[in-house]
Amino acid sequence: MSDALINGLAGAGGGIIAQLITYPLQTVNTRQQTERGLKKEKSKLGTIEQMLQVINHEGWERLYGGLAPSLVGTAASQGVYYYFYQIFRNKAEAAALERRKIGVGDGSVGMLSSLVVAALSGCVNVLFTNPIWVVVTRMQTYKKNSKKSEPGPELLTAQDEAVLAAAEPPPFGTTHAIQEVYDEAGVLGFWRGVFPTLIMVSNPSIQFMLYETMLKKLKQRRALSKKDNSGVTALEIFLLGALAKLGATVVTYPLLVVKSRLQAKQVTTGDRRHHYKGTSDAILKMIRYEGLYGFYKGMGTKIVQSVLAAAVLFMIKEELVRGARFLLTNKVKSKPP
Repeated sequence: MSDALINGLAGAGGGIIAQLITYPLQTVNTRQQTERGLKKEKSKLGTIEQMLQVINHEGWERLYGGLAPSLVGTAASQGVYYYFYQIFRNKAEAAALERRKIGVGDGSVGMLSSLVVAALSGCVNVLFTNPIWVVVTRMQTYKKNSKKSEPGPELLTAQDEAVLAAAEPPPFGTTHAIQEVYDEAGVLGFWRGVFPTLIMVSNPSIQFMLYETMLKKLKQRRALSKKDNSGVTALEIFLLGALAKLGATVVTYPLLVVKSRLQAKQVTTGDRRHHYKGTSDAILKMIRYEGLYGFYKGMGTKIVQSVLAAAVLFMIKEELVRGARFLLTNKVKSKPP
């Protein structure tokens, strides 16, 4: 099994577990990002309050709206990203060694090369998986009719209950979201928001650059202090992943908001502030009607969700890679000569 495949599978596994843990936060954050309010209309509800509001008005299952396609998207994204990241990384390392042979550099991959490797991997990932995330955004932002608006059970007759059951729309599932996107914009609708998303590849690029830089320095310091041990624990991987994701999220968050606005359902009638024709139109309307605050809606929630998810992902991925290599090494050693 190749190193790239091991990293790809480990990244997919870690991404799925991180997604399951943090998905309710992601749903609330997507709703916060897609709220259209005037400059003076700032949300007074905190993250926990909004989660409780969704549960009370729409049911707890709405916090997990779009979970199935999101898990598919996470597995695909992490698998594609880590697979191509390892391939491009191997090429960068080979190029660095070739440069050392002719007396240029020390043979290690520098920060700029790491940034380029992560950016290329991110672009491939975006082009492959953007349709999945458009569907996920639609399902996360879909709002079910409030339970509170229905009459109490004690006020309903058997005939009323039958009428309500027949009138209640079916759950908004993956096929409904796909059909909605297609009806609204055709096949190209599944690549809505791809431009800001491509720019956002700088997020994982910055994240991995920070992560690998901090990891390298930690290993060097550990090697100097303990000559026989330059390893890194799972807890340290968790903390390094969290710090790296925090830095990357703060820098690129406005692009994430624009992407979510473009991928959410577009309102074609009524208030024109709610309809975006493209990336530049979304940015201009947000500046005009919401000010700079609009680009940072839900940032607190996103920081908690993304930092926790990234930390869990890095920790689990490293453990899975380490376990896979251990098993493969033992398997090779156990084979008779």
